[in-house]
Amino acid sequence: MNNQSQKLSVLEKVGYSLGDLAANLVFQTLVTWISYYYLNIYGLKPEHASALTLIVGLIAAFAFNPIMGAIADRTKSKWGKFRPWILWTAVPLGVVSLLAFRTPGFAYQGKVIYAVVTYALLLLLYAANNLPYGALSGVITGDMKERNSLGSYRFVAVMFAQFFVQVFMYNFIIKAGGGTDAEAMKVGISKVMTVMAITGTIMLIICFLTTKERIIPKPEQKSTLIKDLLDLGKNRPWIIMLIVTILIFITLALKGGSYVYYLQNYVDQDELTNFLEPFKKFLPTFESDTALGLGVFNGGGILMGLIGIMISPWFANRYGKRNVFMASLFISTLFIIFFYFFPPKSIGIIFGSQILHGFFYGISTPILWTMIADVADYSEWKNNRRATAIIFSAMMVGLKAGLSVGSALILWILPKYNYAPSATEQTETAINGIKMLISIYPAIPFLIAVALLFFYKIDKKMELQIESDLKQRRI
Repeated sequence: MNNQSQKLSVLEKVGYSLGDLAANLVFQTLVTWISYYYLNIYGLKPEHASALTLIVGLIAAFAFNPIMGAIADRTKSKWGKFRPWILWTAVPLGVVSLLAFRTPGFAYQGKVIYAVVTYALLLLLYAANNLPYGALSGVITGDMKERNSLGSYRFVAVMFAQFFVQVFMYNFIIKAGGGTDAEAMKVGISKVMTVMAITGTIMLIICFLTTKERIIPKPEQKSTLIKDLLDLGKNRPWIIMLIVTILIFITLALKGGSYVYYLQNYVDQDELTNFLEPFKKFLPTFESDTALGLGVFNGGGILMGLIGIMISPWFANRYGKRNVFMASLFISTLFIIFFYFFPPKSIGIIFGSQILHGFFYGISTPILWTMIADVADYSEWKNNRRATAIIFSAMMVGLKAGLSVGSALILWILPKYNYAPSATEQTETAINGIKMLISIYPAIPFLIAVALLFFYKIDKKMELQIESDLKQRRI
């Protein structure tokens, strides 16, 4: 296997990135809307919604993902280990993502059972699809620069999905349902999810058709699940990245799920209307100032995040992934903390802070995933056995555990501050809780993650050593 064989075409990079665009139509919806959906649209009680997202999510994280990782590593087909799972799960994932956001006409107990079943199926299929998809990035090329470039393509696609979900989805739901009351929103979100499910299924099939697995374990490699798990237990970079991933997705769920509450209940609505006046000339189809405000607020951060993603490989190649990841994550955290101190009429400063947060967090976004691929290389380098998917289960465990804990925290914290879903005006206590949810609470996991990365030993020097040694072994 020569170095040239590790180069990727633009077509393959784009095709691979469509897989994450499709998956993130589901994932970004969960991050941004699952708490609001279960509480304000579906009609679950806060304690039931919190228990559902936490318990089902943690089961999915710590049971579905390691099992799926072990299965994917042992899959043998003419298409490889990981690509076939992208194809096999494309249609089922689309169908279940639609069902999970459809409200049945059941009594309350029936609705709880339906929510548990559909949410569990959605997380199971997401694991069966996205874990092999993530592992594919570890075998699609062994070239570190190509892997960094692939990460940027991938996360530009992620940002497109995030842009749609966080900028336009709320408005599309209102339009499709014909209103902002719970019944209209039920109809609207069902219609929007139907379109998203069909689109995502097509993109997953394109991803399967345009990619190739290049790093093939040697035929003589022998491994068992017990050996793989023992290797993980001794792999300190993997343990650190698992914890870091959990912390990051707790923050993403906390702040992402709190934006709508912040704009609805904290910011001054008259000042928001005045601030948004210029945007109405370019975005005249938004149904309300809250919908437009949420779109502009999220959109500004996402667009700046795209710039961060595009320049991320240059910084990673020059300074090493770990150092750049730590610096960008820390700076982005500062702009989260600032939200607690902004007055409700300081709309420009609020939106400006979101833009700067998006830029610095964008730099870190592709690095997180490429660091997991590096951990898979580190494991092969240390143990002479490659177990890519079970290594990538760290990302999926962290993703789902973080999402579950973060979403459950929103549903648990809001009632503690006396938030009332049906109230037109919230108490000062509830407003303070919303401010905490968008600032102080999500900043804590980010800062802990930065501290943990000081103990992650795969720096720039070790990256180059691992890449060189593995190239020699694979010849």
